[in-house]
Amino acid sequence: MRDWLFSGMVLHRRLRPVVNAFRYPVFFLRFPLSRLDELSNPVFSVNRFNLLSFHFADHGDGRPPATWIRELLADEGVGDAGGEIELQTFPRVLGYVFNPVSFWYCHATNGRLRAIVAEVNNTFGERHCYLLQSPDGGFIHNGQALAATKVFHVSPFCHVAGAYRFRFHAARRAGRMQIVARVDYHDTQGDLLLTSVSGAARDFSAASLLRAFATHPLMTLTVVARIHLQALKLLAKGVPFIRKPAPPAPFVTR
Repeated sequence: MRDWLFSGMVLHRRLRPVVNAFRYPVFFLRFPLSRLDELSNPVFSVNRFNLLSFHFADHGDGRPPATWIRELLADEGVGDAGGEIELQTFPRVLGYVFNPVSFWYCHATNGRLRAIVAEVNNTFGERHCYLLQSPDGGFIHNGQALAATKVFHVSPFCHVAGAYRFRFHAARRAGRMQIVARVDYHDTQGDLLLTSVSGAARDFSAASLLRAFATHPLMTLTVVARIHLQALKLLAKGVPFIRKPAPPAPFVTR
């Protein structure tokens, strides 16, 4: 089965100093890097223009994704991560994409989840990775909370302080995989942002991709448009604007 196309929802809720919440439908990919050559079909291409596409340049340092992520894991001393690696990300739609966050699920040779890399982009053209591992050094369990100190500027309405709490859930229902990635942000006053992206798997086929495109023909463009719309709403509600600091020197945060 090629359950690599997911149809679902993005949710975002800000709790202070004003409440601001939104949700919108999306589609995204989660595919194994070992089967990258199976992505191409009449409506989907790799490293060239199509209705939908995946480009190496949109991730890591632009090299083939398996090369880049395995080198990152080796440099960070992550052992026993020689199994399958899956990438969860938005595809390009009509040649354009903006991925607020992509997730690399890195498995051990026995198939269990060893580490997750959260690859974060901001609207200033910067990129940073959070390497998530189980606190006990073991495998990551379904729904387990994983923590990372915030070091990278994303929103001009949040300070670079506090920490993230990540949780990843996966379950098979009616023969199809359903997944949820939750990313909550808190500071010294408690929870500030609650976010998630969820989806139910669809077969990765030209027909399914065409249906996704027809339903959301400008999806990746609207991702950026909605980011700026929500920024205007926060400004109108009087939330203070924070100037962007310099990005962190290390590209990866443990």
